[in-house]
Amino acid sequence: MLHSGQARIRSFRVVPDLPPPLRPLLELAHNLWWTWHPEAVDLFKRLDRDLWQETYHNPVKLLGLVRQSVLDRTAEDQSYLHNLNSVHARFKAHMTRNSWFQRQYPQFLEGAPAAHEARGQTIDPASGPMRIAYFSAEFGLTECFQIYSGGLGCLAGDHLKSASELGLPLCGVGLLYRCGYFHQYLNADGWQQETYPDIDFPNQPIHRLIDPETGEQYRVSVELPERSVTIGVWRCNVGRIPLYLLDTNFPENRREDRDITRTLYGGDIETRIQQEIVLGIGGVRALAKIGETPTVFHINEGHAAFLAVERISTLRDRYGVSFDEANRASAAANLFTTHTPVPAGIDRFAPELMERYFAPYLHRLGLDAEGLLALGRSNVFDKSEYFSMAVLALRTSNSCNAVSKLHGQVSRSMWQNIWPGVPEPEVPIAHVTNGVHARSWISPNLMKLFDRYLGPDWQLDPTDYETWDSINEMPDEELWRTHGRQREKLITWCRRRIRKQMRARGLGHDEIEKSAAALDPDILTIGFARRFATYKRGTLLMHDPDRLRALFNSKERPLQLLIAGKAHPADGPGKDIIRQIVKFASESDHLNRIVFLEDYDIEVARRLVQGCDVWLNTPRRGMEASGTSGMKAAMNGVINVSILDGWYDEGHEPNIGFSIGKGETYDDPSLEDAVESRALYDLLERQILPEFYQRDESGMPRKWIQRMKGSIRAYTPRFSTNRMVADYTEQFYLLSHGVAHTLRENDLAGAKGLSAQIGRLRQHWGRVSIRKVESNVTTSIPVRTPVRVRTLVELGELKPSEVHVQLFHGEVTSLGDMLHGTAVELHATAEQAGGGGGLYTFEGEFAAAGSGRRGFTVRVLPRDDRLVGTMVPGLITWYQQDDTGAHFESGDASKYAASKLSGVMAVH
Repeated sequence: MLHSGQARIRSFRVVPDLPPPLRPLLELAHNLWWTWHPEAVDLFKRLDRDLWQETYHNPVKLLGLVRQSVLDRTAEDQSYLHNLNSVHARFKAHMTRNSWFQRQYPQFLEGAPAAHEARGQTIDPASGPMRIAYFSAEFGLTECFQIYSGGLGCLAGDHLKSASELGLPLCGVGLLYRCGYFHQYLNADGWQQETYPDIDFPNQPIHRLIDPETGEQYRVSVELPERSVTIGVWRCNVGRIPLYLLDTNFPENRREDRDITRTLYGGDIETRIQQEIVLGIGGVRALAKIGETPTVFHINEGHAAFLAVERISTLRDRYGVSFDEANRASAAANLFTTHTPVPAGIDRFAPELMERYFAPYLHRLGLDAEGLLALGRSNVFDKSEYFSMAVLALRTSNSCNAVSKLHGQVSRSMWQNIWPGVPEPEVPIAHVTNGVHARSWISPNLMKLFDRYLGPDWQLDPTDYETWDSINEMPDEELWRTHGRQREKLITWCRRRIRKQMRARGLGHDEIEKSAAALDPDILTIGFARRFATYKRGTLLMHDPDRLRALFNSKERPLQLLIAGKAHPADGPGKDIIRQIVKFASESDHLNRIVFLEDYDIEVARRLVQGCDVWLNTPRRGMEASGTSGMKAAMNGVINVSILDGWYDEGHEPNIGFSIGKGETYDDPSLEDAVESRALYDLLERQILPEFYQRDESGMPRKWIQRMKGSIRAYTPRFSTNRMVADYTEQFYLLSHGVAHTLRENDLAGAKGLSAQIGRLRQHWGRVSIRKVESNVTTSIPVRTPVRVRTLVELGELKPSEVHVQLFHGEVTSLGDMLHGTAVELHATAEQAGGGGGLYTFEGEFAAAGSGRRGFTVRVLPRDDRLVGTMVPGLITWYQQDDTGAHFESGDASKYAASKLSGVMAVH
């Protein structure tokens, strides 16, 4: 190799030279719209099927390598040209049509005069056009462009695809990794090895974004300790959505800085903080440089949370405001999506590392080092606590969400201490359950059936669930034949893959052919594919080897297990799980139907979810934020067998899939593994295998097919990213856009006013107390009897219009704790004389809806219509047993347990 340091190498780009009739292929190849349209993929395959495989399904590279004679011959093939023109016309229609967003919310594109209601708030269309910037550290769009590692990246890629289908005004921002995520292979002992080949940028569907004024690539820079790093901007087109990718590989940068964007999730902790500065701070600067003006910023996981630092600094530079005022304006436009159910899975940086890297930013930010560090700490008084990117995102975003209903509960529990005194169910972290992009994951043959029985527009309206009832009209035989062909294609592909990976390990021909022949296209096929982290329990099915051998030895009801997944390069225990699986599978002839498929990526995932019969998922409950592979499988009629965790906790229906356990939790992991492995064996032996092999006189497993239809009908519309993106739009994007505009207009007048009001509340909250609570309650009342409550509240210098005084009631345990409460607004009726003023009486009532032990108390919170979707940490006062009220500063959560239940009664 001749290194650039040895000689000056002048580079240039060679582009394909296509005959004029084939020129539309170039446009199609450079827009990833083709990835979810099989008819477009077929155009490239038909040029050279072998080359299509050799280029790993990369149309840009294929067009540059295909023989000129093939191109010339194809340019005269009228059948091919007819198909090309038809596909190109469909692409053009996609790029220009009025989609869901244009039909539902044209005022946010055209400034129409009608206002819109979202989550109870009126959004003024005078706020102007909405534009969302979606930041993510990885994007999984297609297998040939490996700037993703797994589920998070695939979710981000599917988000962009659905945004394009729905016509959302959105752009993506990510990093352009020179080597992407690692490629995996196993050595002779079954131990994972990693390689990092360069991604060939000139042969990828991306292009440098050129500044028309200079003729050069757009560039921005970020400050790192004692230096500045140059960042270039690239663009990748995903249908109608531009994805901007940032790259530090420039000659003017130091060698180590050129490697900041070398690998995804590689390097040490310094590499990680550098990448996240480039993504968050560099990303905001890049958008400004190229003329993008987002009104909403979506932070997909904490990696991009530094964008808040840059946005606050920019607002301070422009308007000369304080940190608090700029933060209020910035946070209103920020949405943070958390994907992590445990604090240990979140990026955290040592205080000294943060101080070293952010010293250049403190002056613009308007904070000292401790002020910055406090933004990333759960306990702001603990000076040794590491800086958490998730906490930074939570503290600088008005809107936050988890990615499934159960994950919402887990997240509210995990981050409750950031909002001390707020009951867990009211912690301001909502949830939008993840989804997957249907057309990217459903097999082409099955999509043809959908087009036939549902109509060709089945994927366009995210709110149309009724269309899917027509799945019942699909003949059982047709669905079963289609799925059987998919299983056969999967097994044929797996055999090729097995031969390739076993040859690479140096195994002999006979052993390779024996392993490949072990797979059978006509038997029950179980898929298990995911990241190999220990909590996902990749070996749970092997917990009882004798029982598993008995299952695999069955001649009447045979099965096979296909496994794929990568462990992080630094995850030794995860790698050991893979080694155990490979070793176990080699122990006997029948167990060689347990196959580990190397180098898990989008193609491997797509093959498995389209061709397996059962999709297995065995995480420890509460550890899977959502999971999406099971959704992809379900849309293909594959039956889920899973722990009730993540999306499946809310999605499971007993007449469709199978649950391992009933959602129990265990203190002892060994007991948990033993109990749940037995439950899994029982399901296989008593239900799954018997149902699959129970055939009628025509050879159809009717009951199994009904499960397949139910899976497609129930899960495809409910767990699609089209539904998910529509939810984000209606629950968050529109609202954030409107509120941010309100705070931003007139030179941040709204943000200044809100900041001043919160300052006033903090200044006077120490005098807020609940002096007395009275009611007509007795020890026992009939159900639905109105309970009238009167409370005397001291507000000091505050006015009743500045606070919510609420009655909080619900079911009470034998220990006196309230499980779930409901808030009822109390209304001021009089100001009391004496006590230095500021004493007010508030009254209201509630009715206990159900029998049992019930209770109520009273609390005071700030009232301000500009506090949409968020709460002010530390500003909440509960009625206390000593009747003095309480003011709790951030970090002082100990007193909240002392909140007095003003009344406890039995309802009958």
